[in-house]
Amino acid sequence: MGILIFLHVVGAMMFLGNIVTAAFWKLKAERGGDLPHLHRVTRNVMLADYIFTLPGIVLLLATGHILAAQRGYPLTEWNWVSASEGLFALSGLIWLLVLLPAQRAMIRESSLSASAGSLTPSYRKASRLWDSFGTLVTIIPLVVLYLMLNKPF
Repeated sequence: MGILIFLHVVGAMMFLGNIVTAAFWKLKAERGGDLPHLHRVTRNVMLADYIFTLPGIVLLLATGHILAAQRGYPLTEWNWVSASEGLFALSGLIWLLVLLPAQRAMIRESSLSASAGSLTPSYRKASRLWDSFGTLVTIIPLVVLYLMLNKPF
C-alpha cells in the first residue's frame, strides 16, 4: 500500500503543481509585454498539461480508486471519496470544455499578437476566460485535497 500512496501523492504534486505554475508563468508573460515570449509560454502551458497534468490525473484516479477499494470506501454512496470524485470530474469537464479551447485560442492569438505588435482583442477575451475558469479549476482540486486529507464524512 505504501507505493500506492506514494504514487497518489506524486500524481497530486504533478497535477496541482502544474496548474498553479502554469497560471504563474502565463500571467508573468502577459505582464512582461514581450509578445514572442508570450506565444512561447502559451504553447508551453499546453505542453506542460500533456506532460504533467494528464499523467497526474491518471496517477490520481488509478491509485485513488485502488486505495478507496482497499480501504472499503464505496464509490456508490455519498462520502468524501465520492464527493472528491464528483468535484474532480467537474474540474475535468471545465478543463476540457472551457480551458483547452481557450488555451488553443491563446496560442493562435498570441502568434497573431506577436506579428501585429499588440495583444489582439481575441487573445484578451480567451485569456480572461482562461483566468476566470482557471481560478475555479485550481480551487476545486484544493477542496478535493482538503477532503482527502481530512476525510470529513
